[in-house]
Amino acid sequence: MSERGSEIPDLVLLTGATGYVGGRLVLALERQSVRLRCMARRPEWLQSRLSTGTEVVRGDVLDAASLDSTLEGVGIAYYLVHSMASGGAFEAEDRAAAAAFGAAARRAGVRRIIYLGGLGHGADLSTHLASRHEVGRILRESGVPTLEFRASIVIGSGSASFEMVRNLVEKLPVMTTPRWVRTPTQPIAIEDLIAYLIEALGFTGDASEIFEIGGRDVVTYAELMREYGRQKNLRRFIVPVPVLTPWLSSLWLGLITPLYARVGRALIDGVRNPTVVRDARALQVFAVRPRGVHDAIARAVKNEDREFASTRWSDALSSVARSSPYGGTKYGSRLVDSRRLRVAAPPAAVFAVVCRVGGDRGWYYGNRLWRLRGFLDLLVGGAGMRRGRRDPEHLRVGDTVDWWRVEAVEDGRLLRLAAEMRLPGRAWLQFEIDLDGTSGSTLRQTALFDPRGLGGLVYWYSLWPLHQYVFAGMLRAMARAVQTEPAPASHRSPAL
Repeated sequence: MSERGSEIPDLVLLTGATGYVGGRLVLALERQSVRLRCMARRPEWLQSRLSTGTEVVRGDVLDAASLDSTLEGVGIAYYLVHSMASGGAFEAEDRAAAAAFGAAARRAGVRRIIYLGGLGHGADLSTHLASRHEVGRILRESGVPTLEFRASIVIGSGSASFEMVRNLVEKLPVMTTPRWVRTPTQPIAIEDLIAYLIEALGFTGDASEIFEIGGRDVVTYAELMREYGRQKNLRRFIVPVPVLTPWLSSLWLGLITPLYARVGRALIDGVRNPTVVRDARALQVFAVRPRGVHDAIARAVKNEDREFASTRWSDALSSVARSSPYGGTKYGSRLVDSRRLRVAAPPAAVFAVVCRVGGDRGWYYGNRLWRLRGFLDLLVGGAGMRRGRRDPEHLRVGDTVDWWRVEAVEDGRLLRLAAEMRLPGRAWLQFEIDLDGTSGSTLRQTALFDPRGLGGLVYWYSLWPLHQYVFAGMLRAMARAVQTEPAPASHRSPAL
């Protein structure tokens, strides 16, 4: 048996830091006592997301000339690159990239490559899984000892497989499904996968190794869908249809889920293969004790809420045009409608106007529509508009504002309201103010909705034109009010 060691290399290289697993791994590595270097095709974009102690260099696994300088001085290199979402034959790109990286790693004297591949057995593997295995073989044949983890689907908000399951369950009360939903799989939580990758830093041994890793439970895709539905309080019916081929399944997914069509085809092609751990040596060699499906899904949902609450939407939406597509922009499971306007006033003055919203002051625009919506909410047992607000000028976390509750306040910069009306989902309304130039400000208004099932989607899309009218009018009215309403000398929320 190979042993775990305590020595950590002086320099660790991470490829794929902009990907799903790599993006989470880089944050975990930054908490370790390692010198970290990340390779990216656009280092200027990645650097702003990382700590100042992490080095970011320009490089591309398909550009052999860039790899020598990237790998110089590296002791251990993570290889988390694949080309499944690219156009053309991704197998050929993956083959060429692995060969170039392995050769460069050998020239640079890299002591170990850590590679994340796919779990599967037998000769009749899908194109996707066969390519993942081939990449591992090419890296091992480079002469650099390679530690390969073969994992089943990853449960975590944002992973392709989990998003496929989530979107199917959220959007379809009745699912007509092909035989692949009965394929056994052993999903692994993203936290457990990251734990394996981190512990691999201290792995010792001179030979290449392959470890199969998975969660505690073996389930079918149908059972995975039902478990997600239970946790989201969505009752779903699954009707098997034996004639739905993988190719037709991928076209169907293209209509239902946000996955790109070619990624959907590769995933569906892969789910026909059982992905169950047969060699459990990883549990003997590593200290990780993976959790089960219930806990993995629960953590994915909980972590998504935490990440959402701490996200600054102006950063997430910085590349979105001023005019959103119909229905807004999708961010994870949430639908986002965001707009901004420049205001010729300092942030403090703009923030003061924003914090006067609701209650006797009203909502700056379309107040009759707001009152009508409140009346309809009362009819179905909701709070309506009758709660008003505690103070006409100041807001603090926990305050009610008509049918909203203040979820976050950052003086002079941010106000986020969470809806407490009766809705087929969860809703937020957020305002952010940034300094624009020396004396002006940018006011961003963002409406967010986390739909619950098909009813939530129907609600959001049917009210989209009305929301455009009301929210855009509100933003313009707030900008006008900044010029006519005086701001207090200090707008800090009073202490509790």
